This record gives sequence, structure tokens and C-alpha cells, in this order.
Amino acid sequence: MPRAVRFSRYGGPEVLHIAEVDEPEPRPGEIVVAVEAAAINPGEIGIREGAFADLWPAHFPEGQGNDYAGTVHTVGPGVTTFRPGDEVMGFAPRAAQADFVRTRPDRLARKPRSLDWAQAAVIPGVGATAYAETAALQLSAHDTVVISAGAGGVGSIAIQLAHHRGATVIATGSKTSFPFLESLGAIPVEYGEGLADRIREATPAPVTAYLDHFGRGNVATALELGVPPTRINTLADGAAVARRTARSVGQAEADTPEIWETLAAMAVSGDIAFPIDSVYPLDEVRAAYIKLAERHTHGKIALTTGRAVAPTIPPLS
Repeated sequence: MPRAVRFSRYGGPEVLHIAEVDEPEPRPGEIVVAVEAAAINPGEIGIREGAFADLWPAHFPEGQGNDYAGTVHTVGPGVTTFRPGDEVMGFAPRAAQADFVRTRPDRLARKPRSLDWAQAAVIPGVGATAYAETAALQLSAHDTVVISAGAGGVGSIAIQLAHHRGATVIATGSKTSFPFLESLGAIPVEYGEGLADRIREATPAPVTAYLDHFGRGNVATALELGVPPTRINTLADGAAVARRTARSVGQAEADTPEIWETLAAMAVSGDIAFPIDSVYPLDEVRAAYIKLAERHTHGKIALTTGRAVAPTIPPLS
């Protein structure tokens, strides 16, 4: 029978299990996609643990995962834009980590056949997030931008998009991530106490923009460097956004199939890559989230259903 990741109570990765479910049937105007690969994201940990229960409560038994790639399996009456066999990318909140996803045509984008399944699966999530935040700050060749947690899923793509726009990019991370950050086109700087001083030492130019994916004082560092709040974007410091010392533009502002297809085309042309740290079978979802929680990945972690092989894709050289 088809499988889906489920959890029936809040907790750590041990609450995750693989459930046998019925194969979904498309209703009028709907599509069923056979999933090849699905991304895993940090926010899903908070939802599973109950940290966001006030805003986004779970409805048990709850599914997991949002962004995925696969092949159109069946289409319902009235669907004319896709047909069985089409390769697609999509966004299905709390439903993507499964053998099948039922969705609407307007929540799908076409996947180039030459694009790896795992890379395609991360585009609607972290790809769209990085696209939105770099576009919101209108980065250009006149900018020097700092990107915190540069080796992570969003950070590794944001580095490339900022570099593509002509900006000078400084990325924070651990020393072990420096070769990876440099391969993406960034000047690496170690995070931690004294960060502002190390950033000043890394570049003679003033920092004009800051993308924060880590929290833990990064907005304060940006302000210390003289970056105006309108050019600080954080995905990890809600208190700073509430104080209006930073803004928060993310995936919701680029949640369109047209943008997903733009990013996929950039990957096919070689303008950017979507680094995949590791790939796990769907049945090993617990191990995948344990690795993600360690926060030492280089790029994204993906799950595969076993229909196709999704090899690890190296970053741009």
C-alpha cells in the first residue's frame, strides 16, 4: 500500500512513523502526483514538537513535509494543463512526505527532465525563500551582503542568487564549512562572539545588506555594522521584526509556479545549483530529521520514495 509520514502526538523524531494509506483519487480539478523526492525543513521540526502549536496546530494524525517533486499519476475531470507522466514540482503543506500527493494544477510547476529529483524537490521551499529575500533587498553590484548560516538550505541558495545579482557576499558558518561557502562564491567568516569585527576585517567595503537565517544576535550585528533595518531580512528573529529593526520576507512572497520554474531554469543553465547534503529513503525519515537538527548540513536533505535514484549534487565549482 502507499506510504505517508505521520505523527500522532507532539515530540521528537521518535514520534514519526510510516503509515499505510489509501491511494488518493483525484476529484474534479485535481491531480494526483507520484512523489519521487521530498524536502525536509527546519520549521517542520518546530511543528512536530509543538513549538508553533498556537499558530499552526497539528491535526492528528498529522502529515509532514511541504515541497516535493514527482510525476503526474492521475488527473481528475476538467484538468487540461497536465497529463499523466508529466514531471512536476509542487508545494503541499504537511503532505509531501508520502508516495502520493493530491493537489491542484495551480500548485504545480513543470520540472525540466534534466534536473535531478532531489534538487527539484527543494525549489518550492528553500529555493523560493532565497529568491524572495534576495529580491526584496534588491541586491546589486553596489552591495556587500552578509548571509548568516550560509551553508544551510536557504543560505546556500541565497549566496548564489546574491552573487548572480553582482553583490559581494560574506557568509557566516563554522570553519569546517569554509570550503563549501567559498565554492558557492562567498567570503567565509566564522560565526560567534566578535562577528562584527571579523566581518569588517573580511572586506574593506561597508556592509549594505544582511540576510539572517540563524538568529542569535545576527540582527544586532547587522545594526552594529550600520545596516539600516529596511535592508536587514531575518527568518529567525521574530522579536527583531516586532521591534521593526528588521523585516521578514520569505517563501510566501515567492510561492508561485512561475518563480519555481525560473529557479529550475537557472539550475539547468548552470547559473545556480541546489546543493543536496544527503538523501534518505522515506522509511528513514527519523534519521533524516536527526541529522537536520544537528545544524551542520551543507545544503539540503531530501527523502526519496525509491522510484528513482536521487544522487547527491555537488555545489558549483
